[in-house]
Amino acid sequence: MPQSRKTRTRSTERASPRHLSRVQHIRMELAAEAARIIATEGQHNYHLAKKKAAERIGVSERLALPSNLEVKEALKRYQQLYGGPAHEETVHRMRSVAANAMSRLGEFQPRLVGAVLDGTADEHSRIALHVFAESPESVVLFFIERNIDFRQEQRQIRWFDGEHRTIPLVVSEFDDQEVELSVFEQINLRQAPPSPIDGKPQARATLNEVEELLIGRQTSSEIRF
Repeated sequence: MPQSRKTRTRSTERASPRHLSRVQHIRMELAAEAARIIATEGQHNYHLAKKKAAERIGVSERLALPSNLEVKEALKRYQQLYGGPAHEETVHRMRSVAANAMSRLGEFQPRLVGAVLDGTADEHSRIALHVFAESPESVVLFFIERNIDFRQEQRQIRWFDGEHRTIPLVVSEFDDQEVELSVFEQINLRQAPPSPIDGKPQARATLNEVEELLIGRQTSSEIRF
């Protein structure tokens, strides 16, 4: 006699509220641990921080890991709780160095991006600038002509069409602070690349906007794209 096949019911297809609550709790725990790793260990790769957090807590990566945005929000909470005035001073100092670097790099229409702009930077962070030129060589020539030490790197980023693009980087020091310049073509001044955090166009600040941040006339959440 053929064995009857069990059919799924709605009750078996849907996860129980208790299971969903447990998964959400684990996501929050992972986000908090990943944020602590970023804040205290100088690990700024969100994916690697989440993997490390999962290993420490002892949960499988197959369980839904928190999003980068969840980790970033947890990082902000951690820094507000444990960073205090020292963290605020670090961000202010780095923004001051950024403003100085942007002033010197004015011909490349620099824009401040990343952790220094949004206030999640720490002493291990680089100051990240987007600059715009006809070619990376023109930025390199800027440093050579002024006898400023630098090195060249590359980074792959995912564009809005889903394709990966290789972005040339020029890394140097301004006021004893490491600064990376991502070199884009002039046309990219109109459209910021996707943020690795949420996929939306990255927030970018002009020199005037950074100076307003420094004197408290504007908050980082008010920066336009």
